[in-house]
Amino acid sequence: MDEHFRAFSFVDQITADQPGVRIRGRYTIPAGLKSFPTSLVAEAVGQLAAWSAMAALNFERRPVAGLAGSIELLASVRPGQSLDLAADLESADAEAVAYAGTAYADGVQIVRLQDCVGPMVPLGDFDDPQSLRDRFAVLCGPGALSGGFGGMPELALTRTTGESGQTARATLQVPANAPMFQDHFPRRPVFPGTLLMHMNLQLAAALAGEIAPPSPGRRWALDRVRDVKLRAFTPPGEILELEARLDQCSSESATVVVETRREKKLVGSARVLLAAKDPA
Repeated sequence: MDEHFRAFSFVDQITADQPGVRIRGRYTIPAGLKSFPTSLVAEAVGQLAAWSAMAALNFERRPVAGLAGSIELLASVRPGQSLDLAADLESADAEAVAYAGTAYADGVQIVRLQDCVGPMVPLGDFDDPQSLRDRFAVLCGPGALSGGFGGMPELALTRTTGESGQTARATLQVPANAPMFQDHFPRRPVFPGTLLMHMNLQLAAALAGEIAPPSPGRRWALDRVRDVKLRAFTPPGEILELEARLDQCSSESATVVVETRREKKLVGSARVLLAAKDPA
């Protein structure tokens, strides 16, 4: 089966669009999935913004993941829920798109993205422009058939070294083959930056579990991600080295720096903010 627009596409319908300015849309999480990480909700917002930016440039260029000033992780979602997506574009030209966005499910805000910038690249290097024009017309019209996403690829961190409560290191084997690469992207497969963020958050959460509790009966919880920088594309089959490092800690908050390298070259980095929470 052709996985294009199925294996890693998270916009089912565009309900309003002023190309290059603002866009609204929806996505229904397939009910049969085991889970749907919050990082993929952020991906859906980014994809929505990308549709508006590509339309504004007549599908000659497309944005790729680059910078995010802040991604607030406000709530989780469950399979079967529908997401109401929104993106407001500050600018969209041949060089980059700058935007902010949100996602809600059943009236509850799930994520809020601020100060995001996606560098523009020639669309034809990554995908077929006419296929994207046709898909955009479907999304702006009757909408696409939901349920195409089959779930997360098998990804696992292998812990290596570190100092408990201070640093955690791990390796990640990027799949050499996975359906998502037929969708992200057909002409140049790239490991999605949001999946890399998801794995970094897993490592940060593991480190958080080793940090002394903020106070008796409370725990550390992931709150938001700041200063996200993706510096290079990761092709299929690569081995990545991930590190999470405690940067600062107080009675109410802590900051963990996460970095990803490929053969010592920095691929991406971010700051993960932890908040002191009462037990659920």
